Amino acid sequence: MSFGDPNNPYGAPQGQQQGYGYPQQQPGYGYPQAPPVGYPGAPVPTSMPSTVSTARVLLWVIVGLQVLGVALFAFSAIGVEAAKNDETLQNDASFQQLADYSSGMLWGLTLFAVAWGVFALVLALKFRTGGNGVRITTMVFGIITAILGIYPFILVGLIHTVLAVLVAVFVGNSNGSAWFNRPRY
Repeated sequence: MSFGDPNNPYGAPQGQQQGYGYPQQQPGYGYPQAPPVGYPGAPVPTSMPSTVSTARVLLWVIVGLQVLGVALFAFSAIGVEAAKNDETLQNDASFQQLADYSSGMLWGLTLFAVAWGVFALVLALKFRTGGNGVRITTMVFGIITAILGIYPFILVGLIHTVLAVLVAVFVGNSNGSAWFNRPRY
């Protein structure tokens, strides 16, 4: 079989020129190309969007509220400890049992408030350089804080709940996604 044979399945297609004039494969034929990484046409945020910046400020407010909560819990626990040593209440066994329980619970709440405040502080510090993991962690933090704010502290918890919901929404929107998924060099 020669190249000019019309029955040759490997030959030039019928009606096409042979040799140098043979048309090259045109773009668009064959498999489609994968989209470029980073989508060069999409804008890359160079400064933190206002909603993300607001979420970071709200995290700092939560840190401040946590510091106040730590102080209140610690002073309450110290007050209960002092009341246990009061001579007029020494003979009341039910008070002593309640004081032991409440002081231990107050110290536990103090420790939890410190840990939760440090967690909010670390998240607020990571907003500038953090990736999508910081975004997801912040959304989970906001949702858990909102749930914990509902009960048992209705008045102070309401402030925490509103702040936490706003943090989760501002970080979870498209501006937050663009900021935390931006390319870093």
